[in-house]
Amino acid sequence: MEPSTSGGRRIITRAAELDFAFSDLPTRPLEVRVLMADPTHFDVLYVINPHMAGNVGNVDRGLARRQWESVRDAYASVGFPIEVVDAVAGLPDLVFMANQSFPGQLPNGRWAAILSYMHSPERRPEVDVVAAWYRARGAHTVHLSDPTLPFEGMGDVAWVPGRRAIVGGYGFRTHADAYPELATLFDVPVLTLKLVDERFYHLDTCLQIIDDRTALYVPCAFNQEGIELLQQAFPRLVEIPEEEAAVGLACNGHSPDGRHFIVHRGARRTVAAVRSLGLTPIEVDTGEFIKSGGSVYCMKLMVP
Repeated sequence: MEPSTSGGRRIITRAAELDFAFSDLPTRPLEVRVLMADPTHFDVLYVINPHMAGNVGNVDRGLARRQWESVRDAYASVGFPIEVVDAVAGLPDLVFMANQSFPGQLPNGRWAAILSYMHSPERRPEVDVVAAWYRARGAHTVHLSDPTLPFEGMGDVAWVPGRRAIVGGYGFRTHADAYPELATLFDVPVLTLKLVDERFYHLDTCLQIIDDRTALYVPCAFNQEGIELLQQAFPRLVEIPEEEAAVGLACNGHSPDGRHFIVHRGARRTVAAVRSLGLTPIEVDTGEFIKSGGSVYCMKLMVP
């Protein structure tokens, strides 16, 4: 799963290849709404990541709903309207709305969503549900040219806030060969990072980009080449403690506006780190969802 060489210099894999700052790139509009999925059918019914092991059938659905509502309310409290996709029986992980798509603005200005092909067969039907939501709102939906290439949307791919650049992870759920096509579709540079620790199976469990200079990361999740690329890309690169990130998914918190950071409660050192960056932490309980390997960032999708 090494990165493809196609796409020329728009695919950046090493620090030495990064010859620009994100702040030099064209701007793009920030997302203004939050999309979530109703948690009625959330459960742990199978094991597709290490966090799920031992948790099959061990979800308190009433508590999960209250926790989901606390995440919803946290976004609303900082000014983001919430839209909700209906729950679907048999799709317990639909609630992790970051994974089924990657939305963004094409070079012609049109809003588009690149649809995922989930690595695990159990999750593939979720994509049709999310695609229907996009189409009902006039968004252009796109499959990668190889529709069976593993690609898990914003679980592994992130826009640099306010800039036309993408950072993408690969190694467990998304194949590196997806990134040259994303670079071409959006006409942007893509920094690719190899994930090497299965506890951090998605990029959103080990990297959170705050702005075009600042990011939080978990060093053990990346190889040395990836660490050096992140150090080059983000002048303010802040390490999140491995134990808080692995157990409490602290690096799966989220800053929707560059001013607040919504995070699973109890990550004391992570909260101190985000305070030191001038962010206001908002602690919520996502413990039932952590049993399935997801927390705040996984539970929402930012959309235009």
